[in-house]
Amino acid sequence: MAGGQSRTPCLPACVHVVDDDTQVRTALARLLAAHGYEVQPHATAADFLAAHDARQPGCILLDLALPDLDGLALQERLAAQGSALPIVFLTGQADVQACANAFRSGAVDFLTKPVDEDSLVAAIDKALAREAALRVRHEDQERMRVQLASLTPRERQVLAFVARGKLNKQIAGELGTTEKTVKVHRARGLQKMGVRAVAHLVRNLERSGLGHALAAAGDP
Repeated sequence: MAGGQSRTPCLPACVHVVDDDTQVRTALARLLAAHGYEVQPHATAADFLAAHDARQPGCILLDLALPDLDGLALQERLAAQGSALPIVFLTGQADVQACANAFRSGAVDFLTKPVDEDSLVAAIDKALAREAALRVRHEDQERMRVQLASLTPRERQVLAFVARGKLNKQIAGELGTTEKTVKVHRARGLQKMGVRAVAHLVRNLERSGLGHALAAAGDP
C-alpha cells in the first residue's frame, strides 16, 4: 500500500448482539464467542447506542422486535448518523415487508429464530467482510483527500491532464508552458500522491471514488 500506512484497526472487530430476550442473547453470544468472535451483548437498541464506539469495526446481529427502538428504527437511525456498521437481522417471525425494508436499507441478511448455526456464522462473516471493505475504502478516501490537498494548483492541473491520457507536449500546449515544466509538476505530483506510475494514480482514484476531485482541475 502506498505510503506504507497500516490499515490495522486499533480496536478488534466486534459482533454486537442486540436482543431483549436474555436467554437468546446469552446463547447467541456464547455461540459466536465459541467461533472466535469478540461479542458485546445488548438488551436494547438504547443500550447499544450508549455503549458502541464508532471507531470500532464490526457488525450488528439485531433482533427485529425490541422494546424501545425496534430493529428497523435502529437501522434507520444509524444510517442517519452516517454509520456503515453492517446489520444482520434476526427475528422470531417471518415478516416479508420488514425483510424487504431491511434489505432495501442495506441489511446483509435476514435470519429467523431458531437460527441455523452455519447460516448465522456465514452471515456474520459476510457482514464483517463488508465492513472491512468499507473501512478500507474510507481510509483510502481520507488518505487521498490529504494527498490531493497537498498538491499545488498547477500540479493538480497537470495530473488531471495526465490522468486523461494527455502527453506532456499536449499538456504544455494546454497550459501555455514548456514540456520540462510539465515534467517537473508531473513528477512532484505523482510523488505527493504516493505513486510512481500514472496507471497507479488512476486506479487509486477510481477505487477511492475521488476521480472527480482531480478531474475538475483539468476542466477548461
